[in-house]
Amino acid sequence: MLFLQSQFGCYWPRTAVCQRRSEVDQDGSSTLLTSTMVYMIPLSRTLALAFALLIISAIAVAAEPTILTGTVTHVRDGDTIEVGKIPIRLNGVSALELKEKLGPQSKQFMLDLVNDKRVRCKLTGAKTYDRLVGTCYLDVQDIGVAVIKAGLALDCPRYSGGRYAEFEVVDARGQIKLPEYCRK
Repeated sequence: MLFLQSQFGCYWPRTAVCQRRSEVDQDGSSTLLTSTMVYMIPLSRTLALAFALLIISAIAVAAEPTILTGTVTHVRDGDTIEVGKIPIRLNGVSALELKEKLGPQSKQFMLDLVNDKRVRCKLTGAKTYDRLVGTCYLDVQDIGVAVIKAGLALDCPRYSGGRYAEFEVVDARGQIKLPEYCRK
């Protein structure tokens, strides 16, 4: 089973927690969603507005990132993997497309690194095309760092905030053109 978890605390009087949990079969064929929500009916509009603001604030403060844990079943290219049937775009990593120079090598590197292995991905909540966006780890190793250190991808500062820049290989900067969407 793959586990896709998202949790947030709700701080209402006499109410402790609201939780949402989704389980996706590893083959991606069925999805089970279970939710527990507790609702309160306020007595006045002013009280309702105050309560809504309090709840929104509590959710924003207590929100935890969504974590996806599972086995890599497919590698699309150097910056996109599939966990089960869920495609994940590595946040802040720019690898060449398969038809470009070094594209096939970056895919092969990623295949050797993570294919058929269990990873943990911290999802950002963003989506690009059909892919969720996140940072994925093989044990404690950030796989984005690994492909960049191998000289097969670059830091995409618009999305990474520059966190991968220190791992770039000088030769890679000369061989890989950073896409416009990565520039700040």
